[in-house]
Amino acid sequence: MRQAAVLIAALLAAAPLAAQAGLGSDTQQFSSSRNPYVVKGDQAYSRRQEGRIGAVADGRPIAEAIAAYQTAAEAADNLEARWKLLRAFYFKGVYTGLDPDSRLAVFVRARHVSEDLLAILARKAGRHDWPDLGSLPPASRAELLGRSPDAAPSFYWAAACVGQWALSVGKIQAVTAGAAEFIRDNAATVIAIDPQFEDGGGYRVLGRLHDEAPEIPFLTGWVSREEALKNLRLAVSIDGKNFANRHFLAEALAKGTPAEVAEAIAIEEKLLKDGPSPQHLVEDLFVQEQARADLEKWRKGDKSQS
Repeated sequence: MRQAAVLIAALLAAAPLAAQAGLGSDTQQFSSSRNPYVVKGDQAYSRRQEGRIGAVADGRPIAEAIAAYQTAAEAADNLEARWKLLRAFYFKGVYTGLDPDSRLAVFVRARHVSEDLLAILARKAGRHDWPDLGSLPPASRAELLGRSPDAAPSFYWAAACVGQWALSVGKIQAVTAGAAEFIRDNAATVIAIDPQFEDGGGYRVLGRLHDEAPEIPFLTGWVSREEALKNLRLAVSIDGKNFANRHFLAEALAKGTPAEVAEAIAIEEKLLKDGPSPQHLVEDLFVQEQARADLEKWRKGDKSQS
């Protein structure tokens, strides 16, 4: 699926963010799951565009999807139900027009599901618990879990939802709680498992994180604008049609030289001329609204981010 969700606006995501908008292809929307509640959730998720007003989704289809996935997640160690539940929480929190308190409540719930999901992954990898698996470098995680079809989406949606939680509580609090490292390492794990996943989603989230995370001594000294641009360009190289890939690259470029600002403006202008995907209509319309607001600022010479 498209969508990212992303810190801090990776986090933003990535991001919405996954993301923020378009977080992937529809090939992962459905599965051959034998759990009837996962199937029911997939069917409701596919109707998430129904009843929208502009870029704001009607909350009823996604609430139906969440209820079905929650029931499916009552089965022990069902990874698919849990990562799809995270994906549904992400959509609800980002695209249904919630007030800040309600949005935070969604991502607090998502963060708890992420912890449960990653604990299951750790057990499947033969590790004692999540801190045991989480202490491994991304390449080692990928080696242990890369053959599982649920591994990449699990790491991706956990990162995306923690990014949205971080946005909701504030960047500084999130960084001190370890959110930036969590998102960085999970995005890198997705890249190690499958660089193509979610239209270059691992690169999108990682690039957005480097662009948005605050630099705090001894905590996020690794944040780099060079890494932001490199990873976002890699995401665009994987899928140059993905609205979120292009939009996040434009926002990173807009903080740079006059030539980079000009490139950012050209990217957003082209994005506004392109038609949104019917399968990801709310997500793409959401990105276009952000692009329109950016262009208005940049043409006035304001490179600050909202």
